Amino acid sequence: MITQKMKYALKALLVLADAAAQPAPEALTIEAIAKRSGTPKRFLEHILLEVRNARIIASTRGRSGGYQLIKAPSEISISELLRLIDGPIAPLPCLSRRAYQRCDDCADEETCRLRRVFADVFWSYLLILESLTLADMLKQDHPAAAIVA
Repeated sequence: MITQKMKYALKALLVLADAAAQPAPEALTIEAIAKRSGTPKRFLEHILLEVRNARIIASTRGRSGGYQLIKAPSEISISELLRLIDGPIAPLPCLSRRAYQRCDDCADEETCRLRRVFADVFWSYLLILESLTLADMLKQDHPAAAIVA
């Protein structure tokens, strides 16, 4: 299950993607993003900082400042964003690609029944998740659009 923080991040990025698609794209203030996405501003500040540090969005100061996407929506992977915001997505630490850790109570990964069952489910989930981008979520007819609805 994705966290509320991840939902807020997705909603904010969708707002920024919509703004970037306008004929005259402009940076959006955190207040505008919060209002359009229905996200509390106090949570959004921290989330946008993480996303900015990952170089997905940029921020500018000043009267016409605000936030805007610096990556195309088709280049923003939902799985990468999920890892950035929520951390490892594997159901078991021994299945994680980026945060692999051997399970303390496991004698042999090759014969571990838990690992084998969860690996099958996880790899199927991961194949779908890694194919999704923010651009997919912008499409109203795409199943991923239901994620933040």
